[in-house]
Amino acid sequence: MQDSYRHKGMRRQLVKVVQGKGIKDERVLAAIGKIPRHFFFENALVEHAYEDKAFPIGAGQTISQPYTVAFQTELLQLKPGDKVFEIGTGSGYQSIVLLELGAEVFTIEYQKELYERTSHFLPQMGYKPNFYYGDGSQGMPRFAPYDKIIVTAGAPTVPDALIDQLKVGGILVIPVGDAKTQQMLRITKTAENKVRTETFTNFKFVPLLGADGWRK
Repeated sequence: MQDSYRHKGMRRQLVKVVQGKGIKDERVLAAIGKIPRHFFFENALVEHAYEDKAFPIGAGQTISQPYTVAFQTELLQLKPGDKVFEIGTGSGYQSIVLLELGAEVFTIEYQKELYERTSHFLPQMGYKPNFYYGDGSQGMPRFAPYDKIIVTAGAPTVPDALIDQLKVGGILVIPVGDAKTQQMLRITKTAENKVRTETFTNFKFVPLLGADGWRK
């Protein structure tokens, strides 16, 4: 795995594109600028690695568009040391961004194929979140409560379990809608039984699978 001067230059251009779309958090931009996204692509497809687009990675899943990753990460308002639960490990690219921002990351993947691939591949790159295989739509109560929760797949509704597993003051970022389009929500738990919900722009994610997602 080689990260050449050319690759670094392509990343700098990608950062400019993402910044031009409204991402302001310098730490998020720095993470996008540091992570060698082409490592996730076959050699023949490296030219696509630094386009601001999602790309198929198998098992019906995609590596998310860099802007989408940056947008969700910025909404989380991460602080170093935050315990973050990520639902939908996928390629692992989002996990790495969270780690670069100093989070303690617990990430769960529903697709066995992707779990096995990513939990092997990320440590080779030097990144070691806590990997789990299973249904993240119902959360992961054994490590709760979390400072932040991020869902990287489109949910039909907001699962109650995720709210329950947030600390007071914690933030959940989740795309909610139908199979075609979802609105990004930032839900802040302001008290034990009270939340504040903010609604942002529309996105299109692969579906959240599991008991509280789109069942499979």
